[in-house]
Amino acid sequence: MIKQTFFFILLAFTGLTGYSQDTLKTENTKDTVKTKRLKVLPVPAFGYSPETRINGGAVALFTFNLGKDSLTRTSNAKIKFTYTQNKQIVLESEWTCFLKEEKWVTKGEIHYSKYPDLYYGIGYNTPDTNKLRFSSNRINFMSNLLKNVGDKLFAGVILKYYDYRDLSFASPLPAYYELKKTATTGIGLALLKDKRDNILTPTQNYYFNFNGIYNFSTINYIKFTIDARHYKTWKDKYTLASRFFQEVTLGTPAFYDYAFLGGDKYVRGYYYGRYRDNNFSSIQTELRAHIIWRIGLTAFGGLSDIYHNAQDFNIYHTKYNYGFGFRFLVDKSEHTNLRMDYAIGHDGNTGFYVSFGESF
Repeated sequence: MIKQTFFFILLAFTGLTGYSQDTLKTENTKDTVKTKRLKVLPVPAFGYSPETRINGGAVALFTFNLGKDSLTRTSNAKIKFTYTQNKQIVLESEWTCFLKEEKWVTKGEIHYSKYPDLYYGIGYNTPDTNKLRFSSNRINFMSNLLKNVGDKLFAGVILKYYDYRDLSFASPLPAYYELKKTATTGIGLALLKDKRDNILTPTQNYYFNFNGIYNFSTINYIKFTIDARHYKTWKDKYTLASRFFQEVTLGTPAFYDYAFLGGDKYVRGYYYGRYRDNNFSSIQTELRAHIIWRIGLTAFGGLSDIYHNAQDFNIYHTKYNYGFGFRFLVDKSEHTNLRMDYAIGHDGNTGFYVSFGESF
């Protein structure tokens, strides 16, 4: 695993230099000349994670400013294609776009995949011996449209559509009756307080997001999520980032819409979906340091738990994770990093992740 890690770092590093491309458009007005800039950063993507094993593909990161004023932060969008050692095909896009003077913001993601996967059942202590190999075609869409109601406080609506179809199984089902073709449509409300200085690589201030979504599926259910983050930088060199994440499900969701523990965005070091249940709580912290030139290092860790009801939460059931990372600054003007993290969890769980921007 260590040899693979250094191999991927070398491949990704050698593919970075010279890929940034600026597209400029000049508009002449009576009194001024305005220049709009779109930055496109295409790079090869290599990595390793528990759910994919070795994966490779391409990522294009777009950064742009739709306001061209001091009130509007830089927007970003990402398009990524991945093919994995597990014969998974993933095509996805994510975006966060601030309109002029940040009067509105839209954020979301769209995802298609043909995905062989593992299912371990529901609960915090599901054994490895009960894992089931299955495949599905997935279409996921989530979008927020939010209005600025004052001092970077945004409120608005959420639209959601998840569709898992063409399920097939490599072995007989061990009584996992919830594994079936299902689609979910959701509509909800969102509240966002976003004071971060940078979306992809924040160093100061805080972020708070609350979502409540009513989901229409075989059985209707409600999901609430709270995502709170804080960032503090000192000496222009060290950044301490902290995150609290809480997900609560009222009712019985579709099998793919339970709260998941694991994956790059939530708890690095665990297979994404290794543990799932109605509720999920996680605290993560990370120390990031600039070392020299464009190079930085990080150390991170946290505690997380997955549980069915509030009374089932137990500190002795929590799952730890910790790890270290390498950062390479690929865009000085927008402070965008290429991130490479190696994470360790309990019971031999590990993961290696490559992405633009920070995990949180």
